[in-house]
Amino acid sequence: MLQAFVTVFPAELPDKSMFATIALVTHYHRPVAVWLGVSSAFVVHVAIAVLAGGLLGLLPDLVVGIITAALFGIGAILLFRSARQASDDEEVDLEGRSEVSALRVALISFGVVAVAEWGDLTQLATAGLASRSTSPVSIGVGAWLAMISVAALGVTLGRRLTSRVSFEKVNYLAAAVFAALCIWTAIDLI
Repeated sequence: MLQAFVTVFPAELPDKSMFATIALVTHYHRPVAVWLGVSSAFVVHVAIAVLAGGLLGLLPDLVVGIITAALFGIGAILLFRSARQASDDEEVDLEGRSEVSALRVALISFGVVAVAEWGDLTQLATAGLASRSTSPVSIGVGAWLAMISVAALGVTLGRRLTSRVSFEKVNYLAAAVFAALCIWTAIDLI
């Protein structure tokens, strides 16, 4: 569970779902409803990843190891490229209050994040970890806790977080974690 949390948390920080969460809270001014919707979307996201990882786990160990190392390697490259291309054009700027029910805000939040997270790096990482784990449910729980923790940061800190945290540095940190996991998996294969 801890391995999944430590892997997914830094990768989720500069992710589009973080910006979507901030945008939704800024627009609707209903942080609890947004967080519940986003957290529910993450349940679906993680369940699919753990299921995919479980299916990968049915393959021979060498094949699973190679696929897992490749997923982490691809993740490291994508995060590194993202860090190099980091710019301020991700800034969220939605103004105005919208009088929408909490249920509708939660459903909108669910939909936005469920679509945004499809095939995301954290979903690939979760699938890779689950494929090599004897406890894929623990991997799923750890990944989900990491994601809802980031969503909680987005909800509580909102715009202040984006003005104080260099997402470029977070991307570099996440790239380093993914690269280390790629190397670790490759060494484990040897």
